[in-house]
Amino acid sequence: QVQLVESGGGLVQAGGSLRLSCAASGRAFMYTMGWFRQAPGKEREIVAAMSLSGASTYYADSVKGRFTISRDNAKNTVYLQMNSLKPEDTAVYYCAADREIAQRVRSEAAQYDYWGQGTQVTVSS
Repeated sequence: QVQLVESGGGLVQAGGSLRLSCAASGRAFMYTMGWFRQAPGKEREIVAAMSLSGASTYYADSVKGRFTISRDNAKNTVYLQMNSLKPEDTAVYYCAADREIAQRVRSEAAQYDYWGQGTQVTVSS
């Protein structure tokens, strides 16, 4: 079973930065990796995703220019650098893995096969 463990969440003021990390089992790094988030009462939504090679990426419109996804396959780790944080970014952030090999990364939560436990990000104004 693939295991994903997120870390790096916390409480920050608007305009601040956080870097989330996702430590994954080796097998997970054959897969596309994504970050999703879910606020109370809302649906889980894509934040960013990256293919194994990094050649294909996806960013939600709401985070383009502020968030950056990266991966270090040698360390079995995926990162989400979050800058210029806004209160609207407050949510539980999840790391996920998609087993499907595709030219472009996929953006729907239902398409991903493995999930971490989530890490809380709270942005105050």
